[in-house]
Amino acid sequence: MKLLDDLRNLDRNNIGGWPKSVKTFFTVLVIVVILLAGWYFFISDKQDELAQAQQKEEQLKQEFSSKQAQVVNLQALKVQLAEMNDLLRQMLRQLPSKTEMPALLVDISQTALSAGLETELFQPGPESPKEFYAEQPIAIRMQGTYHQFGTFISGVASLPRVVILTMHNVSLHPQQATGPANAPPPGGQLVMEGTVKTYRYLGDEETAAATTGKPTQPAAASTAGGQ
Repeated sequence: MKLLDDLRNLDRNNIGGWPKSVKTFFTVLVIVVILLAGWYFFISDKQDELAQAQQKEEQLKQEFSSKQAQVVNLQALKVQLAEMNDLLRQMLRQLPSKTEMPALLVDISQTALSAGLETELFQPGPESPKEFYAEQPIAIRMQGTYHQFGTFISGVASLPRVVILTMHNVSLHPQQATGPANAPPPGGQLVMEGTVKTYRYLGDEETAAATTGKPTQPAAASTAGGQ
């Protein structure tokens, strides 16, 4: 071809005398090189940015769909939350009230006596108000048989008001023998000692005070036990 012959016969020292076809070839070649370099250094970076933007777009679409679903269900969730709060208040209302606590403590102590337990200690402590309820610790030491303790627990569960007793650092162990060192321990006698907690619901004013942190007048402590 003529272009190939011209390229073979080029005089590198006389660029101005090159044939027109050769000049056109090198001009096109330079333009192509410039375009390739521009694509490599500029357009490829833009393509990476575009891919990142597309990925971000998909992520935002997913977040939008998730939040849109939450907005759609927001009212139903508010209604459900209100119903759960009402149910919680109803359940708490089944606990003893402030005025019922002194008599309830006496009932618990009398239930232990009726079960045949020997109550050596039954000492209510100060209340600790929480958000919706108050807890009151009771230091106890009772002595009796396994059957008598079972009767006591059953009797507490049968009281007119819902009574919740939770055990804290409570131990149940056989009664230690008294008298001579070689005397056998009393048959079947157990000793339960430690702290139990009982609970009552707070009235509206007490609930508001517990929420705002303002102190309320503490309930009078009651002590009941067998003599």
